[in-house]
Amino acid sequence: MTAELTAHELIAKHRPTLDQALEAIRTRAYWSPHPEHPKAYGEHGSLDAAAGKAAFDALLGTRVDLGQPGTDDWTGGEVSPYGIELGVTYPHADVDTLLPAMQAGQRAWRDAGAEARAVVCLEILKRISDRTHEFAHAVMHTSGQAFMMAFQAGGPHAQDRGLEAVAYAYAEQVRTPDAAEWSKPQGKRDPLALTKTFKPVPRGIALVIGCNTFPTWNGYPGLFASLATGNAVLVKPHPRAVLPLALTVQVARQVLAEAGFDPNLVALTTEHPGEGIAKTLATRPEIKIIDYTGSTAFGDWLETNARQAQVYTEKAGVNTVLVESTDNYKGMLSNLAFSLSLYSGQMCTTPQNLLIPRDGIRTDGGPKTYDEVVADIARAVDGLLGDDARANALLGAIVNPDVKARLEAAAGLGEVALASREIANPEFPDAVVRTPVIVKLDGAKPDDEAAYMSECFGPVSFAVAVDSAADAVELLRRTVRDKGAMTVGAYTVDAEVEGAVEEVCLEEAAQLSLNLVGGVYVNQTAAFSDFHGSGGNPAANAALCDGAFVANRFRVIEVRREA
Repeated sequence: MTAELTAHELIAKHRPTLDQALEAIRTRAYWSPHPEHPKAYGEHGSLDAAAGKAAFDALLGTRVDLGQPGTDDWTGGEVSPYGIELGVTYPHADVDTLLPAMQAGQRAWRDAGAEARAVVCLEILKRISDRTHEFAHAVMHTSGQAFMMAFQAGGPHAQDRGLEAVAYAYAEQVRTPDAAEWSKPQGKRDPLALTKTFKPVPRGIALVIGCNTFPTWNGYPGLFASLATGNAVLVKPHPRAVLPLALTVQVARQVLAEAGFDPNLVALTTEHPGEGIAKTLATRPEIKIIDYTGSTAFGDWLETNARQAQVYTEKAGVNTVLVESTDNYKGMLSNLAFSLSLYSGQMCTTPQNLLIPRDGIRTDGGPKTYDEVVADIARAVDGLLGDDARANALLGAIVNPDVKARLEAAAGLGEVALASREIANPEFPDAVVRTPVIVKLDGAKPDDEAAYMSECFGPVSFAVAVDSAADAVELLRRTVRDKGAMTVGAYTVDAEVEGAVEEVCLEEAAQLSLNLVGGVYVNQTAAFSDFHGSGGNPAANAALCDGAFVANRFRVIEVRREA
């Protein structure tokens, strides 16, 4: 195979970006090479809005043929949460043929070295970035995200997370030198002298099990962390959200081939309805790494049964916000309303439980009772979503019938402070769009505890009355310890309460946001600066992204020779 992209060319093109990413993860300052605004695209080979939409439309009803070995059938059936049948079909693999083909290219990929692998990964990300508008429509029509969120979270933010993983992977691999001269003094005798070489080697084939709601944002960290550390990567998307990851695999295979590597280092497989291929793949001896985002039940199954693999899971948690006092009541209400509404609460970081003292809270507008606080939060959400056009732009569509069922059942769990309402989407009449429901529960009642101590994924929040701030802190601790949390938020102007909440989050390993009243929200994280999850509580066993997320995807092998 003749390389169209030489290592020298790729290093010259992408090494400055890699260096900036390495600096960003060191300083934790804001940085991104991927523009967030749609109008930033359309030059230097990237698709503008019209071209991206046309490219997406041209995919509908087609077959994505990746040229992979072992394709034994074609699958499809994705229906957009906005009501459009995509009609795209994808390869279904005979894994007994595909997996050996993937292994064949690993030696050359391993021997290329950390820098070459990193810049190939950056070229893949650059080409994906150039097609951000196209990917945005693919994410929108598989996840139900509104277009702007699909554009940003599914495009530049996902690409940032992929690049972040590459930077961490590179940093961990070059921590050990390539070679060393070792000499041990022996007194009057000649010293003992060895020449030593050290080479990062991959574990084997990595399996990425995609999710429905954030196929690229949650998929890219594991994909690029494994690829950058020398592993081949098999991508198994969620059956409802195949297209964004299929396009990703397509781009990766093209770049690998042009760079002189085996394109089968990255491959895709899909599944027939009810096939459950993820379990079959996860326990194959060739699979040495697994990245999974989804339900706790299947995440636990993977951790228990995929014993031959290093398993990274992001599962479910019960995210909590403690509301004790504030010096910006209006800002707090606005911030919470947005956090509860964004993407219809279909984010692993969306707050579910709002812990509020039953005697009320202190604010810059005077004391507020529990009932007043809950009513004001409900009014803030209602006001934010009162205009249907703005509501559609924030809420997106309900991703699947299970979320809709949970939303409808939640109203029967307690007193409804804010009822969910249906919103019509003029552009997509078949979209299921619902505003959030807020239900009042009592933290002292066992029947209510059964509701708020379980994850209710979707646009459902519980305003939980507690006896005091101290009780709220202890309930927070128990929730994180027993159920896990991707995010914790707190509003307080009391230093003692703030310290207690922070101590709980340090002890129970939960990421904390304090007194957010502006344009940053508890359910958002920024690559290169914020850690998504901690890996230290039941919600996830890994964090996006830290050294632990990449370091165990490879091992360092030493060769010693007499000097």
